[in-house]
Amino acid sequence: MHTWYGYAGLVIGQLLVGLAHLQMVLAAQTIISNLGTGPRLEQYFGWYATWLSGGQVIGPLLAGVVLKSSDTEYVFLVMALFALVSGVVTLRLTGQARERIHVTRQQAGFRAQWQLVGSNRGVQLSILVTVLGMFALGVYGSYLPVYLESLAISPLIIGVLVSLRAGVSMLVRPFMARIIALAGGRVPTVLLSLGTLAAGLAFLGASEQLLLMAALAMLVGIGSGLTQPLSMVILAESVERERRAGALGMRLMANRAVHFLAPLFFGLLLELSGFTLAFAASGILIGFALILAHRLFSSRNL
Repeated sequence: MHTWYGYAGLVIGQLLVGLAHLQMVLAAQTIISNLGTGPRLEQYFGWYATWLSGGQVIGPLLAGVVLKSSDTEYVFLVMALFALVSGVVTLRLTGQARERIHVTRQQAGFRAQWQLVGSNRGVQLSILVTVLGMFALGVYGSYLPVYLESLAISPLIIGVLVSLRAGVSMLVRPFMARIIALAGGRVPTVLLSLGTLAAGLAFLGASEQLLLMAALAMLVGIGSGLTQPLSMVILAESVERERRAGALGMRLMANRAVHFLAPLFFGLLLELSGFTLAFAASGILIGFALILAHRLFSSRNL
């Protein structure tokens, strides 16, 4: 994108960046899934998700600083240099990060992955959790600013409320292992996180009070902060080592699909009913999924 100006360069650059991002995320999650079990694995995924959120916060700020000082001339070049440095650092990884595992087509093919989704309760719960978490994030991130603008709230306050969710999500993730222990296990923690998501979304359009909206944003932040790393942990310990990369890929595919579809679904609800009922319907939908998860998985040792 730095050397090929124009629409074609932008499209090809976005394609390459998207593919690289997916490969990087999948590789990182696969490596972490093999580093431990139980509470240790919960801590690892919690910290991984924390630093991932930190990068998502710092990246736009850094790009803004570069844009302010040099316009668009060097932004893509600076980001490419950061990616290059990250790649060089990963070359120094040792241990299981460099270990190769022999995987057959029967273990990693699409048919094998669909069979795994149909038969493995841990994989099913993991995908359900990540789908609901991404649905909530898609609705919140896409339509909360629009809703707040309709209330004539200042851009500064809108930015604070949007960032509040991200900040709470980042802060809660290092404590995921402790929260799981206090809740009595992973399934109760899933129910807790889905409950906070449902409550936060359902009542978000019911009030114009800033303090109440801030509290609801924090609820969404707690729920979304737990759902993503928790779904990784559940999946990693529900699948044998040789099939984890493929299973994590299926989870990531569901994640991205919902990230695309959630704003469209909410937009249809908004067209039919308005903000208050659309937010309420989204929260109720997650609430129904919570009840389903409780009935299907509460007796499982996941």
